[in-house]
Amino acid sequence: MAKNTSLYFRIVEGRNLPAKDVSGTSDPYCIVKVDNEVVARTATVWKNLNPFWGEEYTLHLPMGFHSLSFLVMDEDTIGHDDVIGKITLSKEAIGSQAKGLDSWMNLTRVDPDEEVQGEIHLSLELLKDTMKSSLRCQVIEARDLAPRDISGTSDPFGRIIFNNHSAETSIIKKTRFPHWGETLELELDAEELNEEGTVIVEVWDWDMVGKNDFLGKVEIPFASLHKTPVLEGWFRLLPLGNNDADAGGKLGALRLKVRLVEDRILPSTYYQPLIELLVESVISPAEVEDSSALTMLEEVTTVESRQDVAMTLVKIYLGQGLVVPFLDYLNTREVNHTTDPNTLFRSNSLASKAMEQFMKAVGMLYLHEVLKPIINRIFDERKYIELDPCKIDLNRSRRISFKSGVSEAEVRDYSVEMLQTYLTSIIESIVSSVDQCPSVMRVAFKQLHKRVEEQFTEPENEDVKYLAISGFFFLRFFAPAILTPKLFQLRDQHADTRTSRTLLLLAKALQSVGNLGLQLGHGKEQWMSPLHPIILRSVASVKDFLDKLIDVDHNIVSSVPQRAVFMPSVTVKEGYLHKHKAEGPQLLSRFAFKKRYFWLTSETLSYAKTSDWQVRSSIPIQCVCAVERLDENAFQQQNVMQVITQDNDGKLNTMYIQCKNVNELNQWLSAIRKVSIYNERMLPSFHPGIHRSGKWTCCLQADRAGCSRTHSAVTLGDWSDPLDPDVETQMIYKQLLQGRDKLRKKYLEMEDADLTSSNKEKRISPDIHPDGAECNTPPTRSGQSVAARLLVVIEDLEQAHATFQLREIEDATRVILNP
Repeated sequence: MAKNTSLYFRIVEGRNLPAKDVSGTSDPYCIVKVDNEVVARTATVWKNLNPFWGEEYTLHLPMGFHSLSFLVMDEDTIGHDDVIGKITLSKEAIGSQAKGLDSWMNLTRVDPDEEVQGEIHLSLELLKDTMKSSLRCQVIEARDLAPRDISGTSDPFGRIIFNNHSAETSIIKKTRFPHWGETLELELDAEELNEEGTVIVEVWDWDMVGKNDFLGKVEIPFASLHKTPVLEGWFRLLPLGNNDADAGGKLGALRLKVRLVEDRILPSTYYQPLIELLVESVISPAEVEDSSALTMLEEVTTVESRQDVAMTLVKIYLGQGLVVPFLDYLNTREVNHTTDPNTLFRSNSLASKAMEQFMKAVGMLYLHEVLKPIINRIFDERKYIELDPCKIDLNRSRRISFKSGVSEAEVRDYSVEMLQTYLTSIIESIVSSVDQCPSVMRVAFKQLHKRVEEQFTEPENEDVKYLAISGFFFLRFFAPAILTPKLFQLRDQHADTRTSRTLLLLAKALQSVGNLGLQLGHGKEQWMSPLHPIILRSVASVKDFLDKLIDVDHNIVSSVPQRAVFMPSVTVKEGYLHKHKAEGPQLLSRFAFKKRYFWLTSETLSYAKTSDWQVRSSIPIQCVCAVERLDENAFQQQNVMQVITQDNDGKLNTMYIQCKNVNELNQWLSAIRKVSIYNERMLPSFHPGIHRSGKWTCCLQADRAGCSRTHSAVTLGDWSDPLDPDVETQMIYKQLLQGRDKLRKKYLEMEDADLTSSNKEKRISPDIHPDGAECNTPPTRSGQSVAARLLVVIEDLEQAHATFQLREIEDATRVILNP
């Protein structure tokens, strides 16, 4: 049974941080580590002791993890950045909160003895003899040790301790992946064999000057060696155990949101009955108003989980090639239940959330193509723009005339001019993008247009069919992307205060465009009125665009594979990186990396000198067998990754690529891993160093299997996540399991009452009580039938999970008893 672990975290804000600069302030940013590996870095908030970040991330960690750490740093232009403090959360602490953590947490001091990482490979054996007894420990190797030296490595040695006995290994210099292969033996007295002590194996970094640095320890109960002839395996290194680093809030605090989702994934055949019920809901509903597995799922879905459920359903139906019928089914029910067209899709119903998540899943690359140039221009120009008279700050405005100062009217006129320029560019880019819009999106909007037109036939509701589409297209897709470009991967960092205000004003204006100008002049923000003319002028072109958007053959979707979120020919990620020059004479490290433009699709990773260069070099994705980080000391460069490929002859080739920062590194690692996740020849291990002078720089060995485990399935969660029907169906099962009692009570416990009152129902209106009071219509016979089948599926899955869990416990017990 496979294991699926996803970690969601949001770094909201900080407060009362200490001043680290001479100016009496700090320039804070956060580094996020999972088991001491950096997975994210927030933007720096300059000169602020109460910074707001609002950055969120999702990590998929199939192999699990032990701890999540948040380090707050103060960025310095000259010299090393200062450490302000840290927060460390264990996996157990996060998992103990079913709804996740959401609170302020005090920062603690960073203790070097607590900053340990890595594992050590040991074999321990208790030797008993009539003449003497001894404890034999083979210290084989270690991996991923913490770097303690300025070179980015360590000089590790091992030490075994029991009672007053100890022995040490030799020192292996300049490596984080030492290979000792040494046997240490401690002679024991007869009385020591009965003691209940602990065997401790420590790893230290040897220093010629000063005291040695602690790298971690392993504690093994001595009693366990009596039960097991030979205890061998990889052991995680633990910190020294100093817990007095809490500064009592003097270092400030962070507000964090963290949630852990762990699932055991059953084999695919167990999920097939639930998939069949979900498919049946949309391809063969007797009546759209009849109850189905889908409507029952919506009944038990909480407000907090509705967005996750919607995204999961979108992926399930994408995988089944039925996403358009799925959306049509939900939208038809929503439209039929709406009497006032002004409230259509205004709630956060499952239909609304599903359409919103659908656009992100299939339309993100399209959105990037349309918006990225203008968003980049706004960020680059960084104009001071303000229309609200209450917020205009003449001291912040750039000089817009040759006078010694500017007036409020001049700032306002200049702001109107710039906003009109930006808004015109945005609207023109959108309305000219019909052919760029994914076909499946166009067909979904066509069906929505049809359902709304059939429901609201009155002449006064002529615009409702346009508003239904533009409400999703402009208000829930393009406007949010303009407001927060980082959340849509349009930018690597959040906008500063000045640019953020410009984006907010543009998002407001585009929302008015999406509303076809119908709400203009009715709100409180009358200072937006200078933009009303351009908004009203754009209405005709927007309607024309929407007409062209839905002018598409419905059958075109069936000819387009929907199994993947992105098409083979579509560029998933692109940009300038630095490629290591492997050919020719070896240059100094800083000159060995050449700037190249890279493109990634689901079929190839290609690169050229520039983005418009005609000749490209390409690597087939199917040849990729590992994508991993490279140790800093390999080239004395940060943020370097290696793409390992295998040719038809089985030969391994490695390309080294440098990214500009750790976030870009993680994004490229994640993107390449996702497109290669189904490759058959993925490596289980790799070398984090390079092969130089006949040996690997990481482990100092000449030629052997990789010294570190690969992380091929560790990815960042976003719109480009590969479809995984088993994981997605497991999530739906969990939602249904939580609502099982509600479904049973509504659909099955009423069945007997319905049977006894069937004669009365023939004489009485089904919606009116005998006393004339209105009542809820009881579930139909078909609804009870579907509910019964659904509950059986839920119980079968619950039983399957229990059975597999019992097998795992039995297997683990068997391993312990028979090592």
